[in-house]
Amino acid sequence: MFKNSFVLIIVCMFFFSCALDKNDSVKAKKLTHYVNPFIGTDGPGNTYPGATVPFGMVQLSPDIGIPGWDRIAGYFYQDSIISGFSHTHLTGTGAGDLYDILVMPTNSRFNERIEANGFRPFSSYSHDKEAASPGYYSVDLLDYAIKAEVTATKRTGIHKYTFPKDSLSQIHIDLGYALNWDAPTDTYIKVINNTTIEGYRKSTGWAKDQRVYFQMEFSKPFDSYQLYQNDTLINPDSRDSAKAKNTKIILNYNTVEGEEIILKTGISTGNIEGAKLSLEKEAPHFDFETYRKQADSIWENQLQKISIETKNETQKHIFYTMLYQSMLAPTLLSDHNGNYKGANHTMMHADGYERYDTFSLWDTYRAAHPLYTIMHPERVGDMIQSLLAHYNETGLLPVWSMQGNETNMMIGYHAIPVIVDAYFKGIDFDVELAFEACKASVMDDGRQIDVYKKLGFIPVDEAHENWSVSKTMEYAYGDWCVAQFAKALNKTDDYEYFLKRSENWKNMYDAKSTFMRPKLEDGTFIKDFVPKDYSAYFCESNAWQYFWSVQHDVNGLIKTVGGNERFEQKLDSMFTLNPLPTDKLPIFSTGMIGQYAHGNEPSHHVAYLYNYIDKSWKTQFRVREILETQYKNEPNGHCGNEDCGQMSSWYIFSSLGFYPVNPAEGLYQLGSPLFDKATINLENGKQFIIETINNSQANIYIESISLNGKKINRNYIEHKEIINGGTLVFKMTNSPNKP
Repeated sequence: MFKNSFVLIIVCMFFFSCALDKNDSVKAKKLTHYVNPFIGTDGPGNTYPGATVPFGMVQLSPDIGIPGWDRIAGYFYQDSIISGFSHTHLTGTGAGDLYDILVMPTNSRFNERIEANGFRPFSSYSHDKEAASPGYYSVDLLDYAIKAEVTATKRTGIHKYTFPKDSLSQIHIDLGYALNWDAPTDTYIKVINNTTIEGYRKSTGWAKDQRVYFQMEFSKPFDSYQLYQNDTLINPDSRDSAKAKNTKIILNYNTVEGEEIILKTGISTGNIEGAKLSLEKEAPHFDFETYRKQADSIWENQLQKISIETKNETQKHIFYTMLYQSMLAPTLLSDHNGNYKGANHTMMHADGYERYDTFSLWDTYRAAHPLYTIMHPERVGDMIQSLLAHYNETGLLPVWSMQGNETNMMIGYHAIPVIVDAYFKGIDFDVELAFEACKASVMDDGRQIDVYKKLGFIPVDEAHENWSVSKTMEYAYGDWCVAQFAKALNKTDDYEYFLKRSENWKNMYDAKSTFMRPKLEDGTFIKDFVPKDYSAYFCESNAWQYFWSVQHDVNGLIKTVGGNERFEQKLDSMFTLNPLPTDKLPIFSTGMIGQYAHGNEPSHHVAYLYNYIDKSWKTQFRVREILETQYKNEPNGHCGNEDCGQMSSWYIFSSLGFYPVNPAEGLYQLGSPLFDKATINLENGKQFIIETINNSQANIYIESISLNGKKINRNYIEHKEIINGGTLVFKMTNSPNKP
């Protein structure tokens, strides 16, 4: 009896020990483990795999060194060489710019050069010898047997190169390196001593006046150096600096086997003093692992703002990668002392806030910025002040701003819904200045707004990318936002004027074709109109995709098209009218489900429009279809450009079960949640919990919904209901819940 009891105790202890080990293992698996920075580095995603921290100034990432659409972010998963590591990159855009301050380690083992990368040093690499996680990237440069690792702080990039034994190990710093649209205009390198260099790289490209100042420090003194000015070697005995359109420096080392050299770069858009301050404040030592762990911890803290529970590991990887990618832009512009390069091309100062830029507003106003109001309300305040700073510097709110420049890329005035949304959600900023900025931007005469004010629409003209229909639709939405802002501030005349202007979308509607149709200046519609054609009248879309861009007046659109039944028929056709094999689809027409193109932003709210005609089960079906078919845990995991957080933010919202169809309304339309449970940990200390009952891959339809224990019979929730904390429960079923 005693013997049997003893055995039982031992067995129990064994299973208890295993349970503890299992729990410890689960507990130890950090959320950063689920992030796959390679998602979007293949296919049309245009993302980069390198090191950065949330909304950081530095994006230290590998560069293939060869230009092309596929290498907009500097890196393309299908390539096989690396030409170095530059400190700035764009995430998921269609514009090739930045790539500042290229660094490449080499040695005597390999000296081949190719024309494709400008005859710069390069090395082959293998994905088997490559790794990336939030704030960290590593790769073996196979031709040199050098292991390269990089990490980052907000304003500094830290490199770690592990060299083999070689008497001619080198580190190349190339300021003349340029890719795609980017081109240097003035560069400068100065050798301070044998462990420090400083300088700047000024360039033009998509953004016309870019300035990156830097100071670079090395853990090991270099033995000697070669300094080049426009490819001419400078005698180091006579000069220790070079200034020209193209400059570079090669640092020489004698390394032993396994020797590590740490390189850290502080950057600034203001001046070299700001770059020095970046190093002083953020990277005072050479302990690479400390910086790496610090970056990982920063990301872990941000990812913990949303906790999900699901047995589907793939969904977990996709969700946390999308959450990660939602925080790669906007990017920090100001120094520790508040200085930054302003959009007026002078040194400006951010007093009491951090100045941000890289505002891809035509994309991100739709879901990314509404997501920030939930996840990062304190940071949103700084973003709004940054938009207003741009207004103070230029007299207008930004359209697509980057590195203290207005690129004027894309259309509309979408800083306005971002500001108005933040106002109604209680974000603190100068409200009167904000309204002044919004009104000035919609009353400006540039970008055909003068014609829009006069005619009530943008007519067809011969200009390249006229985008007449799309401009009219986007301007009308911005007008509605200004009207709501004016109403809240008791500016009655402004409210009535802009509300009337917000109806201008109706001027594009053609009852005969039942589409928004391009018009001539005399008000007649163009002939030979084919809705599925991609023409100069629609911005990166066709008439099918832009028809639905009336987020502010969906009910008006339903009425205009002929009522609920006709609206449903048109929505059904949107998702079932598949392109023909003979149709010519442009590069941005990707992620197609019928005429719906998830790879581009104008389609992003369309699946939720069934909610407005009491056919919510169709919204649930389509949203779940998009979630499960258009995102993958692989390099070719994005169906289109990630676009500075918009594509990822759509996934985050939709997988949680709701989405902001009208981003400035403070309402979220309900869809079909993916996870068993999700908890949003709000900055105010409260939690908003989303639970699903009977959740499974087959149960995609909502049977019933309750909020804080009370059943609700509506297809939306309010922002304040999320921010106040609570529990939203979806009971799921495999059958459509038809009214």
